[in-house]
Amino acid sequence: MRRTDHAGHGRVRSGPPLPEPGLPVLPELAAVAAAAAGHSHAPPPGGDPALRAAASGYWERRGLPVEPEHVAAAPGAAPLLLAVAAALGGDVLLPRPCAAWWEPQVRLLGRSVYHVPTPAECGGVPDAYALLETVRRVRAEGGAPRLLVLSVADDPTATVPPPDAVHEAVEAAAGEGLHIVSDETWRDTLHRPHDTVLIGPAGMAPGRVTVVSDLAGAFLPPALPAAVARFPADGPGAALRARALDVLTALGATLAAPAAAAAAYALGEPDGITARLAAANRLHARLAAALHETAVGAGALARPPVAGRHVYADLGPLRAGLAARGVTDAQELEDHLQERLGLPAPGGHRFGDDIDALRVRLSTGPLLGPDPEERSGALGAPEPLESPHVARALARIGSALDDLRAEAQRWEPPR
Repeated sequence: MRRTDHAGHGRVRSGPPLPEPGLPVLPELAAVAAAAAGHSHAPPPGGDPALRAAASGYWERRGLPVEPEHVAAAPGAAPLLLAVAAALGGDVLLPRPCAAWWEPQVRLLGRSVYHVPTPAECGGVPDAYALLETVRRVRAEGGAPRLLVLSVADDPTATVPPPDAVHEAVEAAAGEGLHIVSDETWRDTLHRPHDTVLIGPAGMAPGRVTVVSDLAGAFLPPALPAAVARFPADGPGAALRARALDVLTALGATLAAPAAAAAAYALGEPDGITARLAAANRLHARLAAALHETAVGAGALARPPVAGRHVYADLGPLRAGLAARGVTDAQELEDHLQERLGLPAPGGHRFGDDIDALRVRLSTGPLLGPDPEERSGALGAPEPLESPHVARALARIGSALDDLRAEAQRWEPPR
């Protein structure tokens, strides 16, 4: 077990943003935001009643009923996580790998972060036995673990952990008295929603789980930053929300009126929003499958993506080819691929993975190209892979990885 801090190697503190959809903003969503831009008042810390009511309805439709007074909103999930961590105090446990924005929020508070391995079949949640062992060791060393952050639709691995893995992790955390933040930013981006079972921890341990969702995952463009949190409804949950609101107020982390209005509209899930989300999910599912096929076909390792707009690839089998190009760690891999591909390719060290592991997150949004008309065309195309820009981008990625595989084979010792 070790605490992780790669701040001395590469630009880790300015981590990569969420994978963007690469799609034009819905006109009705833009109109709602524009109409609110003329408001002279700012929403209160934690969000106005309309937004909190919309969030309450959103969670009720997903089997997690909550009253608006147990909901809070902020301009992004990062300040929400920071506020909860500050309110709870103590050390924080994260799965390895994990979303790039989790650890920096905890580091800002001067807290210790401990990464816990995930099960072999998925990311997002810690292995239950490893979690118990980590908690034991942290306490033996004088630490005070109080918070576990996990995800049931994971960035960066694009996996959804099976319910038994979630249940075991939640049971272990609850047994050790840990509070859980469940990052459910990507829960509405399932590639095969009728074939994928997604169960969050809030239904398993209602009094110990705060659910956080950044609406940039499924509903809003990054230009309208907004996120919502669902706190436990009991007394300790209400106290935690109150302390978190104090932190948000001190930070000045209030939503701008256009973002608040857009968030309330999107969370109401009118037909236009749900139709766009379904179409975007189909598009990115197709792109992610092609990206996964390209990476694996060139010799990389990657779990099949089932959610989100990304693929997490392990280029360890191509290590010899990368070493021949002077690439020996994740930061050098990131630099090499971004220069070669002209696309974002953040290395695994940004997600809590060991910097010596040659892992990288590849996103689907940039495959759509810079032209808004091409991106819109891909959204409605029966076969988006035939789009010239998509085909060129996939071919460029495949060519780069094939070159590495050929180089690695030249360096392999004869059998």
